[in-house]
Amino acid sequence: MTSEVVLATNNVNKAREFREMFKPLGITIKTLKDFPNVESIAETGDSFEENAILKAQHLHNQTNLPVIADDSGLQVLSLNGAPGIYSARYAGDHDDDANNQKLLKELSNKTNRDAQFVTCLVLVTKDNSKIVVYGCLNGEIIDHSVGSNGFGYDPLFYVSSKGKTLAEMSDEEKNSISHRGKALNKLLNIIENNFLN
Repeated sequence: MTSEVVLATNNVNKAREFREMFKPLGITIKTLKDFPNVESIAETGDSFEENAILKAQHLHNQTNLPVIADDSGLQVLSLNGAPGIYSARYAGDHDDDANNQKLLKELSNKTNRDAQFVTCLVLVTKDNSKIVVYGCLNGEIIDHSVGSNGFGYDPLFYVSSKGKTLAEMSDEEKNSISHRGKALNKLLNIIENNFLN
């Protein structure tokens, strides 16, 4: 494993979370901002895993470096799993406020507000093998935003075991329980045990 891994994102919040968790392994996280000439790829998969593999493989082919891609989303039980793979563009193109407003509108006449965040992480290694891991976090959607940390649906996602929303948690607390944190920890263990010994 090289000391550099490319994360297939332009999202600065996501990049910060990954950098914090990879720092102890001595691995530097690069992002799409470090590779301005890489062409983007449409997320045409029918699942989180298909989309993550599409992004990771595409970026690996263009950089010849190990690549991590994730596809994450919110699944709401009473909305038949929506917004799902369309979470980031539920109400348009990556507009957190609009997405949150649409979600609240869709849930306005629903009594069951159980939801889960799901992350699928795919690592395409230097030799082009693939490692796939998942992480989930259960919670419920509250009827108004609470908290100013985090991003996306975090202000609406209430975690009963913590008594607060994801947006009320510090990065460290969120990473310790979040869907992405769980998937990342699985991936870090695999990297540590198989690539760093």
